[in-house]
Amino acid sequence: MDYPSKVLAKAVDEISGLPGIGRKTALRLALHLLRQPNSRALSLGNSLINLVNEIKYCKECHNFSDFDICEICSNEKRNSELVCIVEDVRDVIAIENTGKYTGKYLILGGKISPMEGVGPGQLNIPSIEKKLNEGKVKEFIFALSATMEGDTTAYYIYKKFKNFNIKFSSIARGISVGDELEYADEISLGRSIINRLPYNERD
Repeated sequence: MDYPSKVLAKAVDEISGLPGIGRKTALRLALHLLRQPNSRALSLGNSLINLVNEIKYCKECHNFSDFDICEICSNEKRNSELVCIVEDVRDVIAIENTGKYTGKYLILGGKISPMEGVGPGQLNIPSIEKKLNEGKVKEFIFALSATMEGDTTAYYIYKKFKNFNIKFSSIARGISVGDELEYADEISLGRSIINRLPYNERD
């Protein structure tokens, strides 16, 4: 596709590099921004720059944060004895939207997937051992996607740490097999947290 401006073409190239956005949609977005007041486009650009330069990863759970420790981890009203293990930030947002969970989190940063070249060494599994050694956590809840990769990840973590004096549980399968956690409706997800089941290697 030919563009009347190299500047416009570059903008379309960058926008179409985002997930789920093709070149036609990228062109519509770029033209929409050009029709807006300059302040609108500048505000968007500055917010993206700030996103890259200023966002932090929580040192306790690896959640996105404005501070070294996120608001959930620093909240003294949250139950520090209960830690929910999830794949990424979107899962934390999904669970928080249920309003049914009062513990804390640990974000793995993905799941074990040999097909995609992701092994245990690329996940935040050492943070689990760190929390175990601190001795505050009494239960880890697996809230991973109901897929082969999610089950493999839970099984690996359970086998690695099962000799610690710790309870492992898993959210109830109100989530359909093959589903990603972030797409579950809030009621089903909330019930799955409340009705969690003990985890063992036969699951």
